[in-house]
Amino acid sequence: MMRTRPLKVALLGCGVVGSEVARIMTTTADDLAARIGAPVELAGIAVRRAGRPRPGVPEHLLTTDAEALVGRGDIDVVIEVVGGIEPSKSLILKAFAGGASVVSANKALLAKDGAELHTAAATARVDLYYEAAVAGAIPLLRPLRESLAGDKVNRVLGIVNGTTNFILDKMDTTGAGYSEALEEATALGYAEADPTADVEGFDAAAKAAILAGIAFHTKVTAADVYREGITEVTAADIASAKQMGCVVKLLAICERSADGSSVTARVHPAMIPLSHPLASVREAYNAVFVEAEAAGRLMFYGPGAGGSPTASAVLGDLVAVCRNKVNGTTGPGDSVYTQLPAKPMDEVVTRYHVSLDVDDRAGVLAQVASVFAEHGVSIDTVRQQGRDGDAALVVVTHRATDAALSATVDKLRALDSVRDVASIMRVEGE
Repeated sequence: MMRTRPLKVALLGCGVVGSEVARIMTTTADDLAARIGAPVELAGIAVRRAGRPRPGVPEHLLTTDAEALVGRGDIDVVIEVVGGIEPSKSLILKAFAGGASVVSANKALLAKDGAELHTAAATARVDLYYEAAVAGAIPLLRPLRESLAGDKVNRVLGIVNGTTNFILDKMDTTGAGYSEALEEATALGYAEADPTADVEGFDAAAKAAILAGIAFHTKVTAADVYREGITEVTAADIASAKQMGCVVKLLAICERSADGSSVTARVHPAMIPLSHPLASVREAYNAVFVEAEAAGRLMFYGPGAGGSPTASAVLGDLVAVCRNKVNGTTGPGDSVYTQLPAKPMDEVVTRYHVSLDVDDRAGVLAQVASVFAEHGVSIDTVRQQGRDGDAALVVVTHRATDAALSATVDKLRALDSVRDVASIMRVEGE
């Protein structure tokens, strides 16, 4: 039997995602009610500026007083798609205090203060859901939190930022430089006017923190995530990757150590073999590769951003928390029990691609090889190409720690025969 009193929803934010959430809620109200077991009513929409045109959004619902909307006393669910730390955090805490569950797409806030928000939600006996915070429409967090709850996840490896994947894909397929590819991404709406959060890896790092926390049942914040962006990736790096049968991707990598005593979370460009499933992820799409002990290897793929895809994830969470409201229960909360420390990047073991500009003369290769050996970094392959007294020397290592590779590079820079360390890139996805 369907409950007749509607569940009232407050929407915070009415940009690209918020306006799509409002549209879907309005046009599919009957379907949502049937799936939930109760009518759902959009009670108000908080915006920064009320005068802007918002096609398809009921104007009478707009307000610039988000605090008053959240604090009305009759709100059952708050959807937060404003972003940023404040006022979003204060509004979410206010919603919890008033007995409202929250659906959020705010990866920056969750990566920074997720533990505090989960504690507040548990204390208030309400839900905090945030599927839309990572990888847009791709169902990822709920499978990690629920479907794999009985398994042990050891590694999560993924492309979680569409802007950077589009840029790197264009550099690979068209031969464009970074600036040209960024310009195209901006023109097509994939990159913001200020793309820093994307191209410097901040967006992906926040998502990596959320993924690691859920996958490994431990507290991981954005500050625990090692981060490099793609601004230093060159056309030469892309060409070198092709010669190795690889492609360059910005990866978010979360790993449990072999002995289970620590975790690592990192974001950086890396070369991956064309045979790896992530290598075929093109343009602005996202994909995440999960490795679990019993389930084996799983891959989640789809559009990782945009109004409609993200709104789909938000509405999925809305249905879940509304069902819980109807049944007088809450869903699974924060599962943090392992308290595993985050290992520093210096101790992370991986392979490396090192490109050197050197003198084209006898004995240089032996000099370079001895420096790698001196620091315990084993060489897998070497490729050398001479040109008018100079040479390009490309070294691919076996697995080594970041600290060992850094010490090797410092020593290489001190050699008279090495004119420049042109680039260093990790190699992943073996």
